Amino acid sequence: MPEEGVKLIRHEDILTYDEITGFTRVAVAAGINKVRITGGEPLVRKNVTALVRMISEIEGITDLSMTTNGIFLADYAYELAEAGLMRVNVSLDTLDPEKYRYVTRGGDVHAVLKGIEAAQRAGLRPVKINCVIKNSPGEEEARSVAEYCVKEGLEVRFIRQMDLETGTFSVVHGGSGGHCAKCNRLRLTPEGMLRPCLFSDIGFSIRELGAEEALRRAVAAKPEKGSVNHINGFYNIGG
Repeated sequence: MPEEGVKLIRHEDILTYDEITGFTRVAVAAGINKVRITGGEPLVRKNVTALVRMISEIEGITDLSMTTNGIFLADYAYELAEAGLMRVNVSLDTLDPEKYRYVTRGGDVHAVLKGIEAAQRAGLRPVKINCVIKNSPGEEEARSVAEYCVKEGLEVRFIRQMDLETGTFSVVHGGSGGHCAKCNRLRLTPEGMLRPCLFSDIGFSIRELGAEEALRRAVAAKPEKGSVNHINGFYNIGG
């Protein structure tokens, strides 16, 4: 979380649930079968379980997941599962309460652990843990997270600290992210920009172009490899 806080956008500039679902329906009809709801933090959006339910009703989706910081997960886990969410990825970089509070600007790691437990009980499996590292999974904080995951039966992926402005990223340890040659992901931002690459400023407005044309252009413009992104931060575009 940036120390200076986050830049807010106007409510009317944010896609409605109907717009998000409408685009997703077009994307699935075109062959996409995996959908992940991410952020920022998706659980802070009002009635987000309604969006999950709307998307889950689209025929053809084989993997509907959510990436969350987990702080509100204990409150929503059962509701999300009932709405059709299949699994969750939870961001957890340290188990140390003070370090977690500092990195997240006030977050409570105990709430996250309760959220993970609730997700498992609700059947949102596999629960995957995303742990950011400086250099290697052998770092002290990463080892503690790994031990916790083994004990609780969780899947852990280690993600090297990235920088959008310098284009610094690498392949995820234990996951598929960061491998440009295999990447087939598209990202739809809250403002309706469809982005073919996290590390790129390229984007196409689904409001201006329509879902089908924006989708066609985004796929055609997907770069061979990531470069830099000067427009977004990880706090608002996710990983």
